[in-house]
Amino acid sequence: MFWSIGPLIVACIVLAGVLGMCSFQGAGPTEGPTPSYDAPSALQADADALKIPIRVPTLPQGWQSNSGSRNGIDGGRTDPESQERLRAVSSTVGYLAPSGMYLSLTQSNADEDKLVASMEADMYPTGSEDVDGVTWVVYSGGDRDGRPGEPLWTTRLGGPKGPAQVAITGAGTTEEFRTLAAATQSASPLPVK
Repeated sequence: MFWSIGPLIVACIVLAGVLGMCSFQGAGPTEGPTPSYDAPSALQADADALKIPIRVPTLPQGWQSNSGSRNGIDGGRTDPESQERLRAVSSTVGYLAPSGMYLSLTQSNADEDKLVASMEADMYPTGSEDVDGVTWVVYSGGDRDGRPGEPLWTTRLGGPKGPAQVAITGAGTTEEFRTLAAATQSASPLPVK
């Protein structure tokens, strides 16, 4: 059996090497360039398409946006008049803090519990943080492989066209969470075209 499968494995390894699909780097992995992402343009497009209040945080030097997405949450919000469960939408932008740690900012028309559950199912509130007079609920949980999950902070920000549930999660420090929270809550919602 070995003599029939052994040459096949060797041939696969040689072929992968020849085609450039495998490489060896004796020094180990190195840090590559950070992908660029135009967060202001993407968030404006999300505000126009999703029709929810979205803010563009003005962050200190050293912060860099690097990714973004839109998502839907079935039954994610309650209509205030009919009490019917409706589909919610969200806009997420990922940022790298100056320390290199990743944090994501999600803005949605979802109810708090539905937004948190859509981001990480096993989260539970563990406290709160006051950021310049705005209370952010802190969630913990979501252990993975025996390691504690990343914290999640969320608050509801009002605006002239209605409220938005905002959530921050990631591997950043408490100070980095506070920086992103302050920059977000101090920004005005974008005009919708």
